[in-house]
Amino acid sequence: MDVKGKNVTVVGLARSGAGAANLLAALGARVTVTDIRRGEELEHYVRQLSASVRPVLGAHPENVFVNADMLVVSPGVPLDIPPIARARAEGVPVIGELELAYQLAGNKTPFLSVTGTNGKSTTTALLDFMMRKGGFRAVLGGNIGNALTEEFLKQREGTGNPDADFIVAEVSSFQLESIQDFKPRGAVIVNITPDHLDRYHSLEEYADAKARIFENQDTGDFLVVNHDDPQTMQVVRQKVRGNGRHPAIVHFSRKEKVEGIYAEEGVVYANLPALPLSPCPFPLIHADEIRIKGVHNLENAMAASAMALLAGCSDGAVTASLREFPGLEHRLEPVRSLKGVTYFNDSKGTNVGAVIKSLESFTEPVILIAGGRDKSGDFSLLKQLIRERVKAVILIGEASEKIQKAVGEAARTIRAGDLRDAVMKAKDCAADGDVVLLSPACASFDMFADFEDRGRQFKKIVGELE
Repeated sequence: MDVKGKNVTVVGLARSGAGAANLLAALGARVTVTDIRRGEELEHYVRQLSASVRPVLGAHPENVFVNADMLVVSPGVPLDIPPIARARAEGVPVIGELELAYQLAGNKTPFLSVTGTNGKSTTTALLDFMMRKGGFRAVLGGNIGNALTEEFLKQREGTGNPDADFIVAEVSSFQLESIQDFKPRGAVIVNITPDHLDRYHSLEEYADAKARIFENQDTGDFLVVNHDDPQTMQVVRQKVRGNGRHPAIVHFSRKEKVEGIYAEEGVVYANLPALPLSPCPFPLIHADEIRIKGVHNLENAMAASAMALLAGCSDGAVTASLREFPGLEHRLEPVRSLKGVTYFNDSKGTNVGAVIKSLESFTEPVILIAGGRDKSGDFSLLKQLIRERVKAVILIGEASEKIQKAVGEAARTIRAGDLRDAVMKAKDCAADGDVVLLSPACASFDMFADFEDRGRQFKKIVGELE
């Protein structure tokens, strides 16, 4: 892609937008970045922009769209907003930051890409850990860590890894909406459950966006899928081409023996006969040796293992990584034990499916702190697990009333004014042997900057308990 001298408008100024704008400017483009939010709301990102980048904030003037040679759209911006639609009608090419990164990388460095509703960040970080443990040079980015364009700018400036063997990328449905040629060497769909239905009209539309991760893959590429997840398997059956020019499809499963990675009687097995490993299947690790705990993390571990092995990582490096990888902040993160009560920060549990996975990880009685900004979630899906495993539900934020109505009499529900009040009420409800779990099933933006802010505030409050 040659952007030198071209007028490029970046739509949406946040992490991805700043990364794309600065890289494009370094490549000689005349860059405008526009955001509907005002400058004072975006001060952190405005300070990151190169001097040659022109910010147009607080509005979306039509001329910066229709007069551009190309639009680069950040993931948080829907592609159907009127100024983008008008630019498209005028013939202006529209791509996303992920596609920009892919086209600038060319065919030099293969992508290993991870998507899914829940667990994709943990799977991506674990995959990166495995590849590095296996002796490969990897660049980690996308929807986790730095924007990929920011990583490429570091390479250009000599501060990044110029000779990476792989780009390990977490990719969201929002990022996949705007791809054109994006073609990862390896891709994994961890799971597909209802999420972001405030942006998508249906689960099917959301699943179709996820399925774009393998849209351009063909022979020589590989796709790893969750055999136990009905929605994932349905979309793979519908979208994989029947002409033989499709990727090799490998499964992972907690429930059945599959060609790929599976668990049986507490042992994780690798069954990849196409690879020159030990005779298949062979035991990779005992499940209780995996450092990250919970049934969802067992799935994440199997997904990452399949990807790493298929990408050439040794089984020894994969096994060692499973024993050593500590997990990510805000993902079922143990915070503290106090008077026999253990507190967990699962602030990344921003949808109903994530909370289900987290609750399934506990046999102890749970006091659940939930609520926030609703993403059109079906909270009634939590009712049975709450009845079985939850002593009390402490509710905060805009969705409190909706959640309370949805779970009904499944457990005692208590409304709290804010997160501190919720933690104090949870402490009062908890007894020796109980778990207090922050797993909101909602976005954070009604009360916090993001889920990280919510999780860190929770940890601070819990740390101050006496």
